[in-house]
Amino acid sequence: MNKNLRTTIIFIILGLAAVIIFYPKIKPFIKSKLTKQSNEAIPLRTRQQALTVSGLIISPVQMSELVKSIGTLHPDEEVDLSFETSGKIVSINFQEGTRVKKGDLLAKINDKPLQAQLEKLLAQKKLAEQKEFRQRNLLDKDAISQESYDQVQTDVQTLQADINLITARISETELRAPFDGIIGLRYISEGAYATPSTKIARLVKISPIKIEFSIPERYEQEIKIGYPIKFSIDGINSEFNASVYAIDPKIELNTRTLVLRALYPNRYEELKPGRYTGITLTLSQIENAVAIPTEALIAEIEGEKVFVCRSGRAESIKVSTGLRTESKIQITSGLKFGDTLLITGILQLRQGLPLRLDTIYTSK
Repeated sequence: MNKNLRTTIIFIILGLAAVIIFYPKIKPFIKSKLTKQSNEAIPLRTRQQALTVSGLIISPVQMSELVKSIGTLHPDEEVDLSFETSGKIVSINFQEGTRVKKGDLLAKINDKPLQAQLEKLLAQKKLAEQKEFRQRNLLDKDAISQESYDQVQTDVQTLQADINLITARISETELRAPFDGIIGLRYISEGAYATPSTKIARLVKISPIKIEFSIPERYEQEIKIGYPIKFSIDGINSEFNASVYAIDPKIELNTRTLVLRALYPNRYEELKPGRYTGITLTLSQIENAVAIPTEALIAEIEGEKVFVCRSGRAESIKVSTGLRTESKIQITSGLKFGDTLLITGILQLRQGLPLRLDTIYTSK
């Protein structure tokens, strides 16, 4: 046998023996390589696992544009009570925190000197009237001149004017309630000397109650007298309804806002002035709108988009938006009624990703 042939046969035999001996050890490695090559031959999209998501079927809804603001409650009427003249306080006729009626006498300043002047003038007037009566009789008989009678008549009129003046000054010594309301804390006691600048107490009327708030200037044309608003108070679960009764004719230069005031009946006086309140105004309403949850909208440099489910896969759609509320956004183009919007797993969604819908909602 040829030497080269014999050498070749020996190498083949040794190779076969090595394969038989080491095959059990290299079998797993060979299997993994074959599996990897097989997987690489399968398209990538066929190997993606389906993502479990929730969907929302788009249906017509009504949308309203809401404007939020912060307001303050103000009393319907409020005044710091004080006397119109100076003097010693001789009586205080009210209890702090009680109700008073318009015209009630609340406090009194010493008016004895004025009362004495009034008595003197009344006596002088009575005497002057008697003299005027006698002079008129004499004038009828042509016993005196018209000029003499006119002088006496003028004296009577002068005394009456002096009486009116003293009466007015006496009324200034009386502090009366200018309107129905609740009187607050007292700041002075009997026996104190009061002047027109001395604050006696505060009188407030809180039924009805005013709500003052501001809105952006762009809504100026939409708000009219009688416009309804809703407001809430911290610590009170219920919401209250009021209506606009006054609009400031000038835009605030610093804030570029329009100041409005609304009126709430507050019949049971449950609301107190000075509290902050949250204001909600409902402006334009849109019927049969395409609206989606805010979290379903994806903002990108090129624009905004959403994902919908079509044929079991995720599909990206560019959309245009309109009216926005706290939880919803109006879609003006890109979506139509009946589309299934994806509302969960937003960050994992990709174009063409297989989907498995576990829950389907209907927009409300």
